[in-house]
Amino acid sequence: MSWGIFRHCPRLFSRKRGWLWLLAGLTALLLLVAGRGSAIAAAWLGHQLDYPPPSYGVRLERRVTVTAPDGTALVADVYHPRTAAATPTILVRIPYSKQIKHILFARTVGHLWAGHGYTTVIQGTRGRYESGGSYDPPFLNEAQDGQATLQWIAQQPWYDGHIGMWGGSYFGYTQWVLADQTKPGLSALIPQICSTDFYRMFYPGGAFSLESALYWATLSYGPRDIPLPQDQLQQGYKGWPLLEADDRAVQNIPFFDTWASHTDRDRYWQAVDGTDRARQIQAPALLMAGWYDPFLPTQLADFEQIRAGADPLVAAATRLIIGPWTHANTVTFPDGSRPRNYRFESIGPSLPWFDQQLKGAAETAYPDPVLIYVMGANTWRGEADWPLPRTRYTSYYLHSNGRANTLNGDGVLNLELPGENEASDRFVYDPQNPVPSAGGAMLGPNAGIQPQTAVEQRQDVLVYTTPPLSDAIEVTGSVQLRLQVSTTAPHTDFTAKLVDVHPDGTGYNVSEGILRRGYGDANNLLTESQTPTEIAIDLWPTSQVFFPGHRLRLEVSSSSYPRFDRNPNTGRNIPTERQPVTATQTIYHHAAAISQLTLPIIPE
Repeated sequence: MSWGIFRHCPRLFSRKRGWLWLLAGLTALLLLVAGRGSAIAAAWLGHQLDYPPPSYGVRLERRVTVTAPDGTALVADVYHPRTAAATPTILVRIPYSKQIKHILFARTVGHLWAGHGYTTVIQGTRGRYESGGSYDPPFLNEAQDGQATLQWIAQQPWYDGHIGMWGGSYFGYTQWVLADQTKPGLSALIPQICSTDFYRMFYPGGAFSLESALYWATLSYGPRDIPLPQDQLQQGYKGWPLLEADDRAVQNIPFFDTWASHTDRDRYWQAVDGTDRARQIQAPALLMAGWYDPFLPTQLADFEQIRAGADPLVAAATRLIIGPWTHANTVTFPDGSRPRNYRFESIGPSLPWFDQQLKGAAETAYPDPVLIYVMGANTWRGEADWPLPRTRYTSYYLHSNGRANTLNGDGVLNLELPGENEASDRFVYDPQNPVPSAGGAMLGPNAGIQPQTAVEQRQDVLVYTTPPLSDAIEVTGSVQLRLQVSTTAPHTDFTAKLVDVHPDGTGYNVSEGILRRGYGDANNLLTESQTPTEIAIDLWPTSQVFFPGHRLRLEVSSSSYPRFDRNPNTGRNIPTERQPVTATQTIYHHAAAISQLTLPIIPE
């Protein structure tokens, strides 16, 4: 099996397709109830993933209990291949409530892997699935619970000395807390859309990922995982203070308050993220990331740290995949097409990876250290490393005659250095009327690619655009904007967004970033410094081809809400602030104060 397990299958949304999915789900449910659904669903999934036929029958052992150090019962289902020989183990610690879709998932993958010779342990994390204890607080018990589970596995007669783990998001977190373990430890990991740095996922550039945090908290606070309707979430986003967003949406959720109030990398986040987990990893990892996932920058940092600082054998065997995905979903492109469903793609690499790492199969399944999906071209491509060694970092400079506001302004983006006397651009940022988010990298259904037309018609959005391209440009890597700014606020935000403008004039978001910081005396709210301050905004990494006739566009503002929380501009404690003020923001771009967007260009 090769990287060809990943496919680009353009599919347009339609009512017919929705009915087909519904029919498929009802059929699977009926089969599950009839008692043969798991085996049939596993066989169907294996066929979809181009797996060979299973070699073993499967025996299910239900409600097996592992006792955590504090006495909490951690309950698992164990799927055994029908063989007398010891086998490798795949451990999945599931952080979901026991609902029919989660049961169907667990039984399908349990049968799938067991049929190929792996004892598969699917265990609820505390307070989830069938395990005892409480989900709240999340994170803090996973290391001790996971270690107890590893010790239990090592004592079983079917254990052959090899354990692999699989899963994304919180599933991935349960892997990272065990990545440094030995005797017993892991032999392979597949952490997806997750990283060792939850603090930076929640606080990219120092701003709080409000939409992700509130979506997660309201989904998981109760005994069942039920997404909150968008109108209720909107009630949470409205109003002040930030710390009561959960109360406005549904009720007080203690772990949301914890995330929102711990704005610095303090002892709480140190306990969540541990110390240097990527470098301390003891087994090869297959990292799977998404271009529109909130964990992407930190997951790429994990890969770089493993390659640079982990055990050389582990570093050499670790692999990275970056796909056209949001958080556990598939991106819809501007033409309405979608690559193959993320759920297939997330499971697809598991069998060849575990066969290689746990059973010693040939390494030809993963010839390249890095596999990326190049958007626009819509193709998968193998690479030798990340960042791509052949990258040419190219600066595009901001220009205007002082009227870059809106897409109808005079903002220009090009390769020419600015002149000595170029006018500055200015806008007023009002936290009571923030720029609305339109797509992006967040948890929930609003993630992905969206038109930016409404955003670009606002006076508080500066727009800088290139002329139409004569040749295609591939941008693959990390994007950074260096701005020369001043503000009337003692503490404020600046945002940046890279946009692909199609020939019809519609722009679509490619990459976004934010920087939150202070700018002086908190008691001086009205005086704007005439001396620019240079700031650097790190945008999301990307891989995007801009085609001939398209244009590159940069949006600059001070909010993208609720993707990021609003800075009230006061310099006081943001989570509890109730009295925001406006700020006048100035962007300079002349010879003595150059503002530039640096793009990672990949030569043909």
